[in-house]
Amino acid sequence: MKVRTYSAKPQAIQREWFVVDAEGQTLGRLATRVATILRGKHKPFYTPHVDCGDFVIVVNAEKVRVTGKKLDQKIYYRHSGYPGGLKQISLRRQLMLHPERVIEAAVRGMLPKNRLGRKLFKKLKVYAGPTHPHQAQKPKVLNIA
Repeated sequence: MKVRTYSAKPQAIQREWFVVDAEGQTLGRLATRVATILRGKHKPFYTPHVDCGDFVIVVNAEKVRVTGKKLDQKIYYRHSGYPGGLKQISLRRQLMLHPERVIEAAVRGMLPKNRLGRKLFKKLKVYAGPTHPHQAQKPKVLNIA
């Protein structure tokens, strides 16, 4: 008897939409759960080299929680490409100015660093407030405890 390995076909994958409320959630734990859903690891037919994941909408990004002294000690860096163009911003300031970027950066770091990872990242939608423009997709509420 031969046991065959099942490999998911991109055409046969059913995608769902999930909405996650980030209010009171710890940043890292929220990001790992979201990354798992984006990759499709929660499905029985997960295939590492195929995009089998679902779409995720994260609302209330401004109310995400962090532990310890990360608000002041965690620094985000970006570079303009010019000499002396290194910019840095603390987590506290980033949450005040662009709370979406905090969750996006955490999730992006947990996805593959290749073309599949870039494709998966496009399925993540993050919003600072409690509303989102994706009601037409009828997203299911996902409780992350």
